[in-house]
This record gives sequence, structure tokens and C-alpha cells, in this order.
Amino acid sequence: MRHRVFGYARVSSRDQKVDRQVEALKKYPVAENHIFIEQKSGRDFNRPEYRRLMKLLREGDVLVIKSIDRLGRNYDETLNQWRVITQEKNVNVVVLDMPILNTYQDGDLTRKLISDIVLQLLSYVAQQEREFIHQRQAEGIAVAKARGVRFGAPAKLRGEEYAVCLELWRKGEVSAREAAGRLGVCHKTFLRWAREEERGIW
Repeated sequence: MRHRVFGYARVSSRDQKVDRQVEALKKYPVAENHIFIEQKSGRDFNRPEYRRLMKLLREGDVLVIKSIDRLGRNYDETLNQWRVITQEKNVNVVVLDMPILNTYQDGDLTRKLISDIVLQLLSYVAQQEREFIHQRQAEGIAVAKARGVRFGAPAKLRGEEYAVCLELWRKGEVSAREAAGRLGVCHKTFLRWAREEERGIW
């Protein structure tokens, strides 16, 4: 029986265009009615169109994707799905942007082995890059906080009497609790405001 060819195209949101992926799949060629289009994040494989495609795939079929990240972006899950497709279902995969990943080569076991190794390397690198991005974001937030940048809910407004209360407190004429009471905040908030002003971050 002649093998069937399916295509899978994915973008993360409705704002992104899938046109280039679809055109590339058509040129392979993949019949338009065999192209599954998804507007869903690649973090996991809980996607309706992907699940529908997986139910249709049979041994000997060919699955065409434009790039490996269109399949998924999670290292472990992408590797697991690759194994399910190529080993459990015995479906060949064609990656248009990276032919070294193609398993469709007359059942060549060596080529499939090379493809699996390259896929693991690429997936690992992609996962590492995402972790580095998260690390850099965390470091950036820490640096910003050290500089006095505030995150989360806006700080309470100090009010018109703040400067007067602060001066009275600095002179020892009122306590922090008394100053805070006049401003309608707790004394810890008042003391934090005073410290922030001393550090020049207000």
C-alpha cells in the first residue's frame, strides 16, 4: 500500500502567521487536506489537532514539518513524541529545514540512528537556551530590585502630609507609629518609605 503524507504546522498564538509553514509543506508536496494547523503553545503536546493527527498516522506514513520546534519546544516531551512517531508507529519524519533529521530514507537504520542523536542534541540545546533565558530574567529582576525598581502592586501614595510627618519623626517630635497613623498606614510602611527616601529610590 502506498504511504500517506501528512503535514503539521504550528504557531503559538493567533497573532502569528502560519502561511510560510503551510506553503513549505505544500511544496514537499503535502496535500492541503492532509495539513494539520495548530494555534497552540509548544510547551506540551496537549493540542487537539496534534492528537487528531496522531490518531490518523499509520505504519509507513510520512509526517512533514518545517522545523523541529514546530513539533514541540519541551526537550523531554519532544524526544518522547519522536520515539512514539518513529519507533512505536513506524512513521517517517521529514524536517524541511534540517534534512539530517529526516528518517525517510528507505528504512535506513543508520540514518534513523543519526537522526535520533541529532534530535537529542538539538532538543537539549533548545532546552538549555530556555533555561538560560529564565536565569537571565531572574538575574535582571534581582538587579532591578537592588536599584530600587518595584515589582507587583503599586506602592501606596504617601499623601500630602508625608513630608511633614517625616520631618517631625526625624526631629523626634512624633514616633513612627504616630506618623504612620496620621498617614493612614502601618508603622512598618512608614519606616520603609523613610529608608527608601534615604537611599534615594523614592
